[in-house]
Amino acid sequence: MRHRTSHRKLGRVTEHRISMLRNQATALIRHEKIETTVPKAKELRPFVERIITLAKRGIAAGDANGRALHARRLVLRDLQDREVVSKLFETIAPRFETRPGGYTRILKLGYRRGDSAEVAQIELVGSEYDPNAGTEDAAAEPQKKGVGGRLRAAAERLRGRKTDSDEGAEGADNKAKPKRQLKSDKGGRATTKGKASAPRAPRKAGGA
Repeated sequence: MRHRTSHRKLGRVTEHRISMLRNQATALIRHEKIETTVPKAKELRPFVERIITLAKRGIAAGDANGRALHARRLVLRDLQDREVVSKLFETIAPRFETRPGGYTRILKLGYRRGDSAEVAQIELVGSEYDPNAGTEDAAAEPQKKGVGGRLRAAAERLRGRKTDSDEGAEGADNKAKPKRQLKSDKGGRATTKGKASAPRAPRKAGGA
């Protein structure tokens, strides 16, 4: 029976693995959802939930005997960003005050194109994806165009100006050169208006 196989090594030494989990936990608490591979997400889940439990204990203890400060220092051992720690104690921990556990959720998204690794989204419970959030933001504020968008818009404007100038030039030519009206004479031949057609000379017999 193999022992001590409860955690994945993720192809990294201990120091690198702990540093990666700390960085991912910081990003998860800051953005409340991140995308990563499934093994990393499964390793990150207990790591983050332990930190949230420490924050909940600090809030429940209050300022009695300095337990809140002690809990904050324990969290700061893993999360180096003080803004993230403040968000954890002020926003996230009170949200899970009555929840006994299970603060995160893992959603599988498919496979990555480069190496076919299975990708998942890990998020905090209560920060579910809102499909209407993007459309509301886009309707409220005009989306900023990147370099490609600005270049395409400039090309379209140049094309529009060129088309307008071509149409204007054609209109000026049409005004400068009036169309010649044709009319038919008595013999059915088309002639220009205002000019009389000269009668053809009869052919001589014999080809001379």
